Amino acid sequence: MRRLFSGAWILASATVFVLAACTVGKVPDGPVRPAPILHLVYFHLEDPALAEDLLMDCQQQLSVIPGVVSYAAGMHLETGRDSVDGDYDLALLVGFDDTEAYQGYLVHANHLELLATWRSRISSYTIHDVLDQPMP
Repeated sequence: MRRLFSGAWILASATVFVLAACTVGKVPDGPVRPAPILHLVYFHLEDPALAEDLLMDCQQQLSVIPGVVSYAAGMHLETGRDSVDGDYDLALLVGFDDTEAYQGYLVHANHLELLATWRSRISSYTIHDVLDQPMP
């Protein structure tokens, strides 16, 4: 009898787990939105060959700052489309749930250290801050 109970308990637990996973992992009706506040930065480096080094430093220092809920970074993807602006060495996208998290990111020691380390090697940059406004 004990063995039957154990088997039934395992089967019941597995069923609950599978059902919970189906509802929690449900695919939304549209694409997943990365975050309500998006911070995009396009870097031009004095030496474009250093883009991989900046990429690694951004990954290690920025993606771990509390309040960062989405993160992506990389180099231009050449698709052969003349209308796509590829005039940058590295692009960075950091997402936040609210302005408090974004403000905290700006003054976080990791962000300030990255800026201090790379400031002399960046020839210019462009920043776009976007508030995602999904349609109701």
